[in-house]
Amino acid sequence: MRTHDSATHPTAIAVTGPRTSSTGPRTTTRPVTAPAPATAPGTAPATGTRGGTLLAAAGVVAFSLTFPSTAWGLESFGPWSLVALRSTLAALIAGVFLLARRVPPPERRHWGPLAVVAGGVVVGFPILTTLALRSSTTSHAAVVVGLLPLTTAALGALRTGHRPPRLFWAAALAGAAVVVAFTVTESGGALSTGDLYLFGALLVCAAGYTEGGRLAAVMPGWQVVGWALVLCLPLMAVGGVVALAHEPVRLGAHGVLGLVWVAAGSTFLGLYVWYRGMAAIGIARASQLQLAQPLLTLVWAVLLLGEELSPAAPLAAGGVLVCIALTQRAAARR
Repeated sequence: MRTHDSATHPTAIAVTGPRTSSTGPRTTTRPVTAPAPATAPGTAPATGTRGGTLLAAAGVVAFSLTFPSTAWGLESFGPWSLVALRSTLAALIAGVFLLARRVPPPERRHWGPLAVVAGGVVVGFPILTTLALRSSTTSHAAVVVGLLPLTTAALGALRTGHRPPRLFWAAALAGAAVVVAFTVTESGGALSTGDLYLFGALLVCAAGYTEGGRLAAVMPGWQVVGWALVLCLPLMAVGGVVALAHEPVRLGAHGVLGLVWVAAGSTFLGLYVWYRGMAAIGIARASQLQLAQPLLTLVWAVLLLGEELSPAAPLAAGGVLVCIALTQRAAARR
């Protein structure tokens, strides 16, 4: 992926000056290229909107498989072992890419935001959601991603100063309400003991997405993901050794496949396309695509985990898609 830059448009500017000829002085006009104003971090650039939307949507699909894959991984590993191995493997993949491309280390001013990305997306969200899935079903845990788009958009507005129009917020709130109502109804209306983990995961992940989206506007998104993962590698490697010594391991096909996906798919590939798409279309607009993530997760839960899906799912899916369309239109009009 290339570093994101604002588009530059040639603009014709009249430049006058004397030119001597046999018929006397005359004025000529020549084109001068004038750069367009730079795009502010966290807002959508002038070009690449459709491609950015597709990339962000691909990230949402990858993320929607995270909870089912984590449930599979927990069949073979303990929660702490699974998180440590997940982050370690993803960091090794990222490190290979960084070395192969001979990418220089980030500037000093970028390490603080990278630490937020690492703490929120690489460490905090996986640990908290994995602990929550020990007592919560996949459908119940989907409430996190139901609220994540709204939280990410709110934090993004605070950090970047970008203020989406009222229609955007109204549609975002409506979509979040539909998702929350649906997932709570699906779980029987009772709050599980893992809810505190889930809400904590919501906050730290939104912070990581926001800082990552801002960094992806000034450096390639895959490098944002790569350096955040490498930053966590020493801690996760040591944590993996300690966790494996204290938690039982029962290797099975589901467990290994779950670990591979959450490491290579969700943590590396998913974040790569997600941050690249977010840099192209903006934090707020990309975050609303995640309204579809809980419903996709429920589909995977049926196909992969054998969970039953209620007849209300198509209605909720329709309502969410309408809200997504409204948020995209509102953001495009901004």
